[in-house]
Amino acid sequence: MEACAVGACSALRPDDYITATHRGHGHCIAKGGRLALMMSELLGKATGYCKGKGRSMQIADVDAGILGANGIVGGGIGIATGAALSARLRGAGQVCVCFFGDGGFNQGALYECANLAAIWKLPVIYLCENNKYAMSTPVASATAVADLTARAAAFGMPGINVDGMDAIAMREAVFEAAERGRRGFGPSLVVADTYRYEGHNVGDGQRYRSRDEVDQWRASDPIGRFAEACHRAGLVTEDDTNRIGAEVVTELHAAVEFAHASPEPTADLATLEDDLFA
Repeated sequence: MEACAVGACSALRPDDYITATHRGHGHCIAKGGRLALMMSELLGKATGYCKGKGRSMQIADVDAGILGANGIVGGGIGIATGAALSARLRGAGQVCVCFFGDGGFNQGALYECANLAAIWKLPVIYLCENNKYAMSTPVASATAVADLTARAAAFGMPGINVDGMDAIAMREAVFEAAERGRRGFGPSLVVADTYRYEGHNVGDGQRYRSRDEVDQWRASDPIGRFAEACHRAGLVTEDDTNRIGAEVVTELHAAVEFAHASPEPTADLATLEDDLFA
């Protein structure tokens, strides 16, 4: 699912916002999140983005425009719409991309927020990562319409269906939606057709899909497709992509080492209410 995050975030300005899902690590990295601080948060260390209090599903970096991953299905929809309202009132020219999965597509919050966003012409992009299964439930078993973009018409906003395994196609779609929002024309719905190769969690037996289905989607892997496109365009050589891959591995190892070496949060009761909003 890398192309969804990378393609979308590459179309944004540094001061634009995103909200992410519980599987939001790729979104955070693509928006400029620092691997060392993210890994520290995953391990619950004091040097993490949220001082070890948020852990895997709650990573946030407001300075980078990352308004938080969210363990609640569709939990970022209201936050993203509010951020877009703030941008509109301030005349900042910012947009907010709200990532959510097909499991969040039927949340009532989406329709309440999308209606307000359409009325107020808010610069928000509702980006549904349709990976075909909400945990183990096929889209067709939970959503009445086959074409999810059809619902955009109810709010008078464009609905764009895009190949979510193609980083370039994702960039183009989100860039167009972002420019629409910046010009004051309001929200857009982008539905990215994508797929997760692994189970929803470590205990997922994946009995709801076949191995052949997974292998077919793997043949359309976004990293390989993007590398091939860059090779064909003469932008990089195979040596370049190998070097980049090695650099990424080195950076990841450094982040893990930093996290392991970082201190645990203090158990001081005096800090119990720190970092809370009331």
